[in-house]
Amino acid sequence: MTERPAARLAPFEWGRMPAMADLWVEAWQETIPEIDFESRRGWLLHRLGTLIDEGAVIDLAVTDDEAARLLGFVSVDPRTGYVDQLVVHPDHWGEGVARQLVAAAEARTRKGLSLDVNEENERAVRFYERAGFNVVGHGVNATSGRPTLKMERPPRRA
Repeated sequence: MTERPAARLAPFEWGRMPAMADLWVEAWQETIPEIDFESRRGWLLHRLGTLIDEGAVIDLAVTDDEAARLLGFVSVDPRTGYVDQLVVHPDHWGEGVARQLVAAAEARTRKGLSLDVNEENERAVRFYERAGFNVVGHGVNATSGRPTLKMERPPRRA
């Protein structure tokens, strides 16, 4: 078995946007295959640009080798701690990449972290619960109409 390169954090680069969209589509298509996420690619690119314009910070997880291949990304608003996007390539689920990205988001804010997650995305809900998030409310995804959970994690003190 070939050992995979470890993940490391890297700053956002505009040139990575196409790869971020590819990763987002692939991860979501794996998670909820009955939705055509390819048709939502433009929405994501617009959303990421809007988040950046509004002050959000995006951190990337890349392979720790010369190729620095994109493994995931997270966006967080440092003023509020809201995590709008947390995406990891399906081939790297369960390898700690999401934990690294949550830690990166946490390092960007003095607030606790909050996010919305699709209720049917049980794998993600379990991950967030293990990462210290608690369900604090319910909602509906504005695009899909599917139920969501509002989750929060208080700030961690050193």
